[in-house]
Amino acid sequence: MGANSRNHWFLDPGPLSSWIDQFANELAAQRYTPLTIEGYTASARHFAAWLGSAGISIDVIDDDVVRRFAVHRCRCPGARQWLRISPKYSRRAGKFVVFLQRAGVALPPLKVVSTYPLLDDYQSWLRVHRGLSERTIARHLRHLHKLLPELGTATVDYDAARIRNVVRGWRERTRPADLRTITSALRSYLRFLAGIGLCRPNLDHAIPPVLQWRLSSLPRYLAAADVERVIASCDQLTRGRLRDRAILLLLARLGLRAGDVAGLRLSDIEWMSGMLCLSGKARRQVRLPLPQDVGDALLAYIEQERPHVHQQAVFLAMIAPYRPFAQSSHVSTIVALALRRAGISDPPSTGACLLRHSAATSMPGAVSTGRGANKRLA
Repeated sequence: MGANSRNHWFLDPGPLSSWIDQFANELAAQRYTPLTIEGYTASARHFAAWLGSAGISIDVIDDDVVRRFAVHRCRCPGARQWLRISPKYSRRAGKFVVFLQRAGVALPPLKVVSTYPLLDDYQSWLRVHRGLSERTIARHLRHLHKLLPELGTATVDYDAARIRNVVRGWRERTRPADLRTITSALRSYLRFLAGIGLCRPNLDHAIPPVLQWRLSSLPRYLAAADVERVIASCDQLTRGRLRDRAILLLLARLGLRAGDVAGLRLSDIEWMSGMLCLSGKARRQVRLPLPQDVGDALLAYIEQERPHVHQQAVFLAMIAPYRPFAQSSHVSTIVALALRRAGISDPPSTGACLLRHSAATSMPGAVSTGRGANKRLA
C-alpha cells in the first residue's frame, strides 16, 4: 500500500489521468474493495506513464502494446527497478485497456479470421437451433479443430471411409470417454453440413459407436444421512452460508444439474405457485415443484445474503465484482468443499452430479442403481 502511494506521486499518467479516475469509478460501482481498486489504478497509472516514456500514442493502444508493457524492463519513475512485470500486474493493466476499448479511446481488439469459416455458422446453429450451452459449444469446437486437419475442408468429398479412418485413428490415441465426446461433436457437425447441403446425408451413421457397458460401474451416490451432513456443513461457513445451503438443497432435493443451478434466474422462481421453471437440455422448458425447505433456503439467501446488484442470476459470487458463476464447475466446487467440511473422506465422486444421483436413488420407484430415476430427471 505504501509503495503504491509513493508511486502515485512519481508516475505521470498524462492525458489518461481522467480515464483512470473513470476506471476507478467503474470498479467502485462493481463493488470492488478500495484496496483492490488501488491495485488496479496503480497498474493503470504505471501503464499510462510507460506509454508516455515509450512515445506510444493513445490512439494506437492495442493488445500488442499490452504485451510489450508486460515484458518491458522497468525503469519508470517512482524508484522502480523491476526486471519484469508480474502477470497479475500486467493483467490489471490489460483490464484498463479493455475499459479504454469500450470507451472508444483505444483500438478495438482485432478479430482473428477463423481457419475454418464454416465453424462460425455451425456455432450459431448449435446455439440457436440446438439450444446447447456455451460450454458444450466450446467443447464441440475444440474437438473439431483437432479433427478438421485430417478430414479436410472439402466437405462435399466426405465419405464413410474417410470418416471411419479418422475415428479409428483417434481411437488409438485417446481414452474411450474422450472418444465419445469427440465422436459426438463429429456427428453433430456432419448433421449440420448435411442440413445445409454441404455433405452427403447420413454420414453421421458411418461413425462407429464407442462401446460402454451399461451398469458396469458401481452406483455413485451418497446415503441419505450423508447428504444431510453435507447440507448441514454450511453452518460452519461465515461467508456464503445461505447461498451454499440453497445450492446444495436444489441439487439434493430436485436433482438439478450444475448448469441448471448456475443458470437459475430470479424470474424462474414462481413464489405464488411454488414452482421452479427451468430450461433443460435443448431448451426444453420444465416446471418442478419447489419443496418447502428448498424454497425457505432460497428466500433466506435472497433476502439476507445475496448482494443488492442488478443481476438476474440467483447465485452470485460473494466478493466483488458480484457476478454470476462463469462456469457450472463453480457449483461442483461448492459440493466438493461441502463434502470435505462434512468429513466424507472417500465419496464416489466430488461433483454436483453426486447429489443429483443421490436424489435419484431416493425417489419413489428408483431402481437400485438410481439410473431409472436419473433418466426421469433428464
